[in-house]
Amino acid sequence: MDPVTLIVTAVALGASAGLKDTAASAVKDAYAALKALLGRRRVDVSGVERRPDSAAQRSALEENLADVPDVPDDELLAAARRVTDAVAANDAGAAPAIGIDLHDVQAEFLKISSVSASGTGVKVDGATFSGGITIEGVRAGESPDPSAR
Repeated sequence: MDPVTLIVTAVALGASAGLKDTAASAVKDAYAALKALLGRRRVDVSGVERRPDSAAQRSALEENLADVPDVPDDELLAAARRVTDAVAANDAGAAPAIGIDLHDVQAEFLKISSVSASGTGVKVDGATFSGGITIEGVRAGESPDPSAR
């Protein structure tokens, strides 16, 4: 997973898991630390927090991250990994809710790799690609294994 996608995924997972009353303090603490780091870099995560399952909100966050100088850095990547690890250890059910679900995409090329999901791994509707598509390493319909990281 590329660094920006890792950060966006961590924000979505942290927001999704953090909204639950039963979220472990490890998840809440890791997510709060990631949010604080992003806030110091003036990165707004409120759209993903409101709609963690929205591909459009995650895409907007990816664009915002691309506009910030020196992001991603090692500190942000470590914080993002702490969130994903905490969610995997304490709320494994949050990960499949995010999934990859693309709608009305127009792009030159799409590459998706290393996807694990208990439900549908990759879903693409109404898309146009002029250069090609590569989808590999998709494991769907199985329970995610947090120890496989």
